[in-house]
Amino acid sequence: MVLRKGATAAAAAGVVLVGFIGLVTFGTYAASGTPQSQGNAAGLSPGTVPAAFQGPIEQWGRLCPDLSPPLLAAQLYQESGFDPRARSGVGAEGLAQFMPGTWATYGTDGNNDGRKDPWEPLDAIASAATFDCALAAFVAKVPGDRQSNMLASYNAGPGAVTKYQGVPPYRETQGYVRNILATARSFAAPVAPVAVSAQSAGAIYFAQGKLGTPYLWGGDGLASQNGRFDCSGLTRAAFESVGIVLPRVANDQWYAGPHPSRDQLRPGDLVFWATDLTDPRSIHHVGIYVGGGYMINAPHTGAVIRYDKIDTKEYIGATRVTSDAAQALPARNADGVVIAPSRPGDPAPAPTAAPGTPGPTTPAGPAPSAPAAQVAQAAPAARPTAVAATGPAGSGQTPAKN
Repeated sequence: MVLRKGATAAAAAGVVLVGFIGLVTFGTYAASGTPQSQGNAAGLSPGTVPAAFQGPIEQWGRLCPDLSPPLLAAQLYQESGFDPRARSGVGAEGLAQFMPGTWATYGTDGNNDGRKDPWEPLDAIASAATFDCALAAFVAKVPGDRQSNMLASYNAGPGAVTKYQGVPPYRETQGYVRNILATARSFAAPVAPVAVSAQSAGAIYFAQGKLGTPYLWGGDGLASQNGRFDCSGLTRAAFESVGIVLPRVANDQWYAGPHPSRDQLRPGDLVFWATDLTDPRSIHHVGIYVGGGYMINAPHTGAVIRYDKIDTKEYIGATRVTSDAAQALPARNADGVVIAPSRPGDPAPAPTAAPGTPGPTTPAGPAPSAPAAQVAQAAPAARPTAVAATGPAGSGQTPAKN
């Protein structure tokens, strides 16, 4: 992002000379209050899903007691990165990555146009919720956490959950349940003050040490790059210095934790800019907040890492990074496409009957009639810690505008 008011950098630097960083980094922690757990909030945090999907996710995310809008949003993001055109190598289709056989059973007309189309986002959202709730009903008597059992059924099949009387001992399934629950917290609207990150001071310290370093698009600070960074390369390196591995691109880093409001910003929060404030897929720039309305960032080609004001017109919001949320985020392939979760399959016979749950505009859905493994594509079981994308400084699909 091009920050046009270059004089703000000099002003911020002057503040730092009199101890700005020390004051805001440690003093603000004392003033921030006691951290509180935000729990499983019912609603979506503003700006976490494209505006066109927010209403349907809020509606269908309440289809049954075991589902919630943040949980449904987390599943859709893990499956496709909110890309309605996503297609897997094994034939999974659309926003929710349904296989045709599973779609034939669970396809739902979410936009009431008389058709059930896996490429239509509103149909895909409705169908994912319908499938979730049918699975939840089937494994309702299995002991343990109901949401975890529902998610495990989505990944490994309800037969596996019934067989093992809970989340089965499959690495893919245990990782899927853990990742969806962690990612859901990044989509949930905070219901209490967001806890302050213990790693924030270290991340700021790292970034402060890079002040004056020339910007390099795609820069990761490598020796071969003369230690230069772009915006998301700097934030990634700063948090890696305190043991948290962020995704490489800015609009994936947006989901690395909960989202404090502007008046709740604390030093160490990541701050973001987007070309379309109604669509987080358009995020193209990120910096590290240091307090007082300023951030450290690598702004654009021809500039150096510096302090800049955050209050500009493309500011979309902030993320308070947590290690579990960062670890749970999906990887992208070399083309910037989200790699959907792998699924071990369901070796047990598929159920033939289960109570359905009526949707907002549809009758009760049928019981699972195919293994849950048919829902989406296969993918590597071990998630890499970093994936190169075509637009390393921005969204992952296109070069950043900075």
